[in-house]
Amino acid sequence: MEARQTPLYEQHMRLNGSIVNYSGWLLPVQFAGIVSEVNRARQKAVLFDVSHMGEVTVEGAGAEAYLQKIVTNDLSLLKDGAVIYSPLCYPDGGTVDDILIYRYNWDRFLLVVNAANTEKDYAWLMRHARNGESVALHNISVETAQIALQGPASPAILSPLTAVPLGELKYHHFLPEVELAGIKCMVSRTGYTGEDGYEIYCAAAQAGILWDAVMSAGRERLGLGPAGLGARDVLRLEAGLPLYGHELSAALSPLMAGLDRFVSFKKQIPFIGREALLEQKRVGPGKKLVGLTVTGRGVIREGYPVLAGDAEIGWVSSGTYSPTFEKSLGMAFLTPEKAVAGEELLVMIRGRAHPVKVEKIPLYRRVKS
Repeated sequence: MEARQTPLYEQHMRLNGSIVNYSGWLLPVQFAGIVSEVNRARQKAVLFDVSHMGEVTVEGAGAEAYLQKIVTNDLSLLKDGAVIYSPLCYPDGGTVDDILIYRYNWDRFLLVVNAANTEKDYAWLMRHARNGESVALHNISVETAQIALQGPASPAILSPLTAVPLGELKYHHFLPEVELAGIKCMVSRTGYTGEDGYEIYCAAAQAGILWDAVMSAGRERLGLGPAGLGARDVLRLEAGLPLYGHELSAALSPLMAGLDRFVSFKKQIPFIGREALLEQKRVGPGKKLVGLTVTGRGVIREGYPVLAGDAEIGWVSSGTYSPTFEKSLGMAFLTPEKAVAGEELLVMIRGRAHPVKVEKIPLYRRVKS
């Protein structure tokens, strides 16, 4: 299938973005360079195009009850205008996807799903919407654009573009109607970088105007710049955030990925995969997710084997060079007895053993003002 363009493709070409095919989408991997974009996100602010992400609305009198059986987290804890993170599981406990759930009210929700999983997720959701259930699902991904403004300067960049005090918006909350640079948007504050910032949703046809307005508001005054997929991956890794296909998959459960707090066994409506995950919790997962830092030279990458002496005990799920810590770091699945902070192990990098240390996740935590 031919790769698709987001509504911001022309903006990326104008800014000399290095375009790659990512999950069937033509997206920039970098602009000025991954290291400089990571540093800019930590110190000032960057703007990402995340319009490739999928969006599905769930509406109707049975919306909340329907979602409670689909997702592992407990939606009864979610208030209007709030956002919650949750895995979706197969009956055997493997992960369908990990998503964000926006609650407008008791009968209207928005699900934001991973780009590569949009069609699969929508089919899964439709499959489990039983006949007679008062719920309606709509895949609105094509008509919806999303940009993510991330970094400590984010509130100051958006403030001149709206009369709404976005600096007061709480973390994991959203405002369904915000006029931003004259464009009707939905704005949330969740983040996938470990930094402060906002996700801005608008009609696809207006995405270019909005992107240009935000860039203009921040570029000269507050050091805003564009950033690509490379920086986004480094930032989420430093912050210890999972990526589907790496830390989660059909073979990797939320419990293996250390996401126990997002799996509610006590909620009234049993979710798909509950029994399998209860059994996994009882016997313990065969592998546990940990952080790793390289104590010498070398960069760890996905798939590299992890050893304790001569014994292979796991694998690297994600790895990269971190500009923030000025060394290589990553995440890995290890046998539980070796998944202990401070443990000294080895990773095979191109046939040579390099020393690494097990770390708690996340490695990076921003200092909140």
